[in-house]
Amino acid sequence: MLGLLGFYDELDARPGQPNGSILDAVQSVGEPDEADLVAYLDAGHVLMDVMEGGHDVITGSTHRHASGCSSLLTDGAWLWRQDFPHYLETHHVSLPPTFLEHVRGLNFQMPTIASAQFAPHYDETMPLIGWTSATPWRSMATTLAPEPRAVTSKAQFDAAMLAQDRNRPHGSWGKRRKPRKA
Repeated sequence: MLGLLGFYDELDARPGQPNGSILDAVQSVGEPDEADLVAYLDAGHVLMDVMEGGHDVITGSTHRHASGCSSLLTDGAWLWRQDFPHYLETHHVSLPPTFLEHVRGLNFQMPTIASAQFAPHYDETMPLIGWTSATPWRSMATTLAPEPRAVTSKAQFDAAMLAQDRNRPHGSWGKRRKPRKA
């Protein structure tokens, strides 16, 4: 079975998620190598793209992983949601010691995955997160090799959001207006 990261109650309509409440996982400071951990998670192999939008369930704000937030990524040993790196870098959520040992042992480099060896772990893990019929990755190559992906950093995302806010017209956009006469 794959280890699970970021499957919190607040991110799913079904209670009793494998990682419990995100509020219990929030810490005031992160790991000393948190930036490397976030980069590792951002580089995960995409198993399933989910087209949806989300927001930070703690602050309500948008974030760099809001688009497709519940897409699934893996390194062959662990499975996480696409938005998990956001919660790690923003709220310093706690990580299992076995995950930390695993990633540090790989020197933060995403490994290649042999599909035949990965398949049984995938099949037994998916029902735990509510995906009983999800098998689109099986049509992929027999080996998943790490590929560079363009991922917006938190700093880049925050700067773009700030610029966007500065370019918005000022005024009361929420105020109801009288209908125009025909």
